[in-house]
Amino acid sequence: MRADFVALAGNNRYDQIGRALLALTKEGELIRIGYGLYAKARPNRLTGKPMLTAPGGFDQVAKEALSLLNVEWEASLAEQLYNANLSTQIPVKAGVKIRSRFNRRIATGKYKLHKE
Repeated sequence: MRADFVALAGNNRYDQIGRALLALTKEGELIRIGYGLYAKARPNRLTGKPMLTAPGGFDQVAKEALSLLNVEWEASLAEQLYNANLSTQIPVKAGVKIRSRFNRRIATGKYKLHKE
């Protein structure tokens, strides 16, 4: 989160933090996934473009972002059925049930967090 860097630059350096995060995004070290939300990136072996470093990919990053924002959420119905061995279909889209008030977009490239 952008707020995590305030301690490094001080409260009066909000613009400076933004410029540093923008520079890291242009270098491919970070990927912006939402307003004030960034994730670590690494270059793709095939294309050389930045991709998320999290082992769970976008699904994991989106769920961690929700937890950082103190949003109450639970796994989607499709994911719950798969984890309980009641379905053999693997959930394709990152989906969650939001149990508290939340109206932000978490997305990067072609991936988007779907809310039930």
